[in-house]
Amino acid sequence: MKTTHTLRATVAASALLLASLSAHATNGMLMEGYGPQSLAMGGAATAFDNGTAAMMNNPATLQLGANGSRLDVALGVLGPNVKSSMTGMPTASSSGTSYVMPAMGWVRKDDRMTWGVGVFGQGGMGTEYGADTFLAMQSGKDVRSELAVGRVIFPVALKVNEQLNIGASLDYSWASLDMKMAASGAQLGGMVTGGSGNIAAAAAGLAAAPWARIDFSNSNKFTGAAKGSGWTGKLGLVFQANKDLSLGLSHHLKTNLSDMTTTAAGASMSGPGGFADAGKISVINFQMPASTTVGLAWQASPKLLVAADVKRLGWSSVMKGFSMRYDSATMGGNVNFTMPQNWKDQTVVALGGAYQLDDVWTLRAGYNHASNPIPDGTVNPLFPAIVKNHYTAGFGYKLSKSVSVDAAMSHAPTVTVVNTSGQMPLTISHSQTNYQMLLSYRY
Repeated sequence: MKTTHTLRATVAASALLLASLSAHATNGMLMEGYGPQSLAMGGAATAFDNGTAAMMNNPATLQLGANGSRLDVALGVLGPNVKSSMTGMPTASSSGTSYVMPAMGWVRKDDRMTWGVGVFGQGGMGTEYGADTFLAMQSGKDVRSELAVGRVIFPVALKVNEQLNIGASLDYSWASLDMKMAASGAQLGGMVTGGSGNIAAAAAGLAAAPWARIDFSNSNKFTGAAKGSGWTGKLGLVFQANKDLSLGLSHHLKTNLSDMTTTAAGASMSGPGGFADAGKISVINFQMPASTTVGLAWQASPKLLVAADVKRLGWSSVMKGFSMRYDSATMGGNVNFTMPQNWKDQTVVALGGAYQLDDVWTLRAGYNHASNPIPDGTVNPLFPAIVKNHYTAGFGYKLSKSVSVDAAMSHAPTVTVVNTSGQMPLTISHSQTNYQMLLSYRY
């Protein structure tokens, strides 16, 4: 009965968390590490026990933990520092510098099987620029974006034999997006790929305008104005090659999200001279990519664990363009827009170590390197997912036999790119410092 009551409480708490997860990530649109044990070790997690965060990493490693039940409650704080500049104009600094992200997981394990449930943020992007910055194009309104993607995860891990464990998860994924974007009429016209009706004719008339806007954003801190959801999953295995060396493999399926849509009048198009129209935005076929990770964990000594992962992310199949359709609720008709992206597939290398000082303290450190998937010519100040290197550290502390605390910090030094595709070069810089803390209860 105790297990049943705990599971019911966990599921109820998970439902409350569904609306509150927002992640602003650094391996493209994905986080560099899920769970503080992994984050502190550079994001490596495929071949060793890293708690319930295994649901987001490699579900097979859930079978490496101790028998019994485990409840993890985590809190992350993500701190991006994004700036955009153009010759002759004051630098625009994003005021979106702190995002809070909760997560939790519960599992039940015996000698043969582990199962459970968890809620985790998967990734996203976001920036906030004031109405007085050059990015507002003198439209008199602020410019912003906030994309959040999260998952409710139902994992199962099985022990095949003394050397091999396998795992899988069924994931309910959701995404939400706020966006306030200003552009010149010519720039907006360059994104139009089709349309019909009165609103298409009106959009064509904005071609010579000094500015035009597309806006869909709400004041809800927990979810964006445009929303979509769907199902996906993961597969994984971990193989104990010998008593000191384990090898891991995981594959995350591409998401199958529905189009993110606003309400019928939840978006707007506007321009100078009082032009304004309300309608619905649909973000067409936005998905998170498939990924494959291989990794190892080596118990170099009784106190020192060394781990390494190599991950390949298939951005090129999901980020060729960022496509939207605007359906007018007042003028009638629709307009289709595409923001070219042309992201490249991304390779991520994660290296880390954990040193057990004594029966209570464990120290961790690591390094994460990711290639920049965004071509300089398509990087956008609203979606500057360009950071490459991360330096990480953290610790674990056992409060008792049943309760422990883990914490981690990750710092991504500044990366600067210059987009020369417009009339004037646009310089974008991005650095980030992130924190995670986890409280675990075993029983």
